[in-house]
Amino acid sequence: MTKFSSAFGNSYVDKRKHLAQKTFELGGHTFTVRLPLVAESDAMYIRITTPTEAQIDFVYKEMTATLIELKDQATEEFEFKENDILINGRSMRGAAKTKVMTEIRIVEYIKLLVPENPENNLDDITYADIEAEWPVSVQIQLVDKIGEVISPSYKESRKN
Repeated sequence: MTKFSSAFGNSYVDKRKHLAQKTFELGGHTFTVRLPLVAESDAMYIRITTPTEAQIDFVYKEMTATLIELKDQATEEFEFKENDILINGRSMRGAAKTKVMTEIRIVEYIKLLVPENPENNLDDITYADIEAEWPVSVQIQLVDKIGEVISPSYKESRKN
């Protein structure tokens, strides 16, 4: 029992989880989002911003598979480095890292959705599961809505 539970009583304990939840509507469905604690948000941020090299390498290889075949045809447009390919000066390894970070962010935010059936949970959801359910545009809308709920802007907080 926490200090607040002791101070506010059983009624508070029963309703505490609802204090840390908010809802939004998208496509006619109402989604409930669990608001993460500060430590959870910090851990999410670290997971999002520090993908593993294995994850980046996997996506990099997927993205550059057809380009590798053109290695002998290097031009100003395509520059082949030791462990990267630059297209018009832009790193494909950097693009792969950005893609992995975006996928991790989508997974982390979707995990904050509260299932209607309490027996279900989204703890083991993968990006492949999400990708099979929704097109990228819907994924981005969901993440934007979840982001608004968990981190309302100053204007929204003041209701101006």
